[in-house]
Amino acid sequence: MKARVTVTLKNGVLDPQGKAIEGALKSLGVEGIDGVRQGKVFDIELGTTDKAKAEAALKAACEKLLANTVIENYRVELT
Repeated sequence: MKARVTVTLKNGVLDPQGKAIEGALKSLGVEGIDGVRQGKVFDIELGTTDKAKAEAALKAACEKLLANTVIENYRVELT
């Protein structure tokens, strides 16, 4: 089973890297950009076919390592 975990900053948390990317895009002449927020994507292969176990393992991974839950949200998608 495969999964994708997407980690993004919570609303209201400043995103200096996103602002830097936004500025760089504008300086490169890319038009129509009103804002950029950056995040992280993890593609994970799991050794189980049990959906409940997979979701529990991924939630534990996010809570312990992949996301700083004070300032970040995460979303788990099983594929």
